Amino acid sequence: MLKRKITYRLYPNASQEKRLHEVLIIHQRIYNEALEARIKAYRDEKRTLSFANQCKTLTLWRKNPHLSEINAQSLQVTLKRLDLAFQAFFRRVKSGQTPGFPRFKSINRFPGWGYKTHGDGFRLLEGKENKHGKIRLSGIGIISIRGGVRTKGLVKTCEILHKAGKWYASVTIECDPKRECGEGAVGLDWGVQTFLVTHDTNGQTNFIDNPRHLKKALPTLKKLQQSISRKTNKLSKNRKDAIAKLAKAHAKLAHQRKDFQHQLTAKLISQYSLIACETLSVKNMTKSGGNYKRGLNREILSTAPTQFHSLLKSKAEEAGALWIEIPTREVKPTQTCYRCYRQNKKSLSERIHRCDCGVICNRDENSARVNLNWALKQVSGQELAELGSRRCLTMLNQETTTIP
Repeated sequence: MLKRKITYRLYPNASQEKRLHEVLIIHQRIYNEALEARIKAYRDEKRTLSFANQCKTLTLWRKNPHLSEINAQSLQVTLKRLDLAFQAFFRRVKSGQTPGFPRFKSINRFPGWGYKTHGDGFRLLEGKENKHGKIRLSGIGIISIRGGVRTKGLVKTCEILHKAGKWYASVTIECDPKRECGEGAVGLDWGVQTFLVTHDTNGQTNFIDNPRHLKKALPTLKKLQQSISRKTNKLSKNRKDAIAKLAKAHAKLAHQRKDFQHQLTAKLISQYSLIACETLSVKNMTKSGGNYKRGLNREILSTAPTQFHSLLKSKAEEAGALWIEIPTREVKPTQTCYRCYRQNKKSLSERIHRCDCGVICNRDENSARVNLNWALKQVSGQELAELGSRRCLTMLNQETTTIP
């Protein structure tokens, strides 16, 4: 059984939306109060408050009539998020990374709240064919929702999110998703100039263009940001409306990017049973370079390679396809010739791969071929036709040994 998230759009009436905002403010204040309590306890008594300590304090806080109406489990989820933030902080301190102490959150930066048990604070009431329906939230009421689940499963948890003036319910379910994969193998090479280059065992090479959603939206985003900058009164309605328009534009951009990647990953899984791509470290690719590399860093982040690989990996898991990540520093797909495996150092501006063995091809195509060849060696003892017929294979990474 796998865990999957389904996002539903909420359509509350006027009174329900008002109540949603009130509950959001209460959770935001609980988060900030708990953070202040931790800081004060350590500053005054050199004592660290745990999640269990703060849950006991929450019991006393809930004697307040406003808090007693809020589901207790959801308030504990908010405290748990703060506890996780502190755990991450101490982990970064021990590893020598930039600590990033947990911060107080304004209402505009507080995303929402959660429920940890179905039936305790929330209940999902699905419509016909597992589409749309309603959701019952404790203290708020029954709200109409739109959305659907591909594979029906057991509802576990729920998060209520507020984004760009709209309300969403992100529901986690346990299910056994069914997805069919194709036959054959393919090597992938991600890039900015061309979003993806694929080369498969049939000898076909495909170039998938970068849709450049951000570049197309930049003029609009710039105008909206300038409109906000001109409105100096932070409490004015006009400035709030301008901020809402900018948030809506960014939300549209994120939806376009994710829709493109969902369609592309689904298509790849439907065609192949083995997928090979190199390990990417987006943080290292974008952490330096100064102003002259600012535009490239923006384009790298706008393609969301980590999100693309995550979607592709999860779909491969659902379909039982093999997922192999190439150790980039060891194999060096960009510098290695796919035919003779000789390494030829190339700068980023060199887009054509030339080798003394006579190979002349696109740089990204060569990388895709190297990835495919390396992956096939890992499964050399297994026929590709057999890979396509099985549905319960464990996904591979660069540390996995060759399949016997």
